[in-house]
Amino acid sequence: VQLQASGGGSAQPGGSLRLSCAASGSIVSINVVGWYRQALGKQRESVATIASGGITDYSDSVKGRFTISRDTAKNTVYLQMNNLKPEDTAVYYCKMFVDIGWNGMDYWGKGTLVTVSS
Repeated sequence: VQLQASGGGSAQPGGSLRLSCAASGSIVSINVVGWYRQALGKQRESVATIASGGITDYSDSVKGRFTISRDTAKNTVYLQMNNLKPEDTAVYYCKMFVDIGWNGMDYWGKGTLVTVSS
């Protein structure tokens, strides 16, 4: 199983970016998926998660600004980031709990850098 993240880049404060993360490989189903980020010198933190039933959870720092969604048919998760702030600058990682038939485990995508500055 491989996760490919895309959509990172630079934005000005108040701007928007949309991240995507697509899973490929021998996938039976995908349970919880999420986005995490790690700023320079800080620990990785959870940004947003979405369960297979659609229940979402957001960190307080992004509530009302970020929206996580998923396309089950495409094994893809998205993160729409609006009203970006400089403190959103970080490397963003996607994570999916994937059932491959005989086992289930978390898979991480390679990070994508988001830079917010004027």
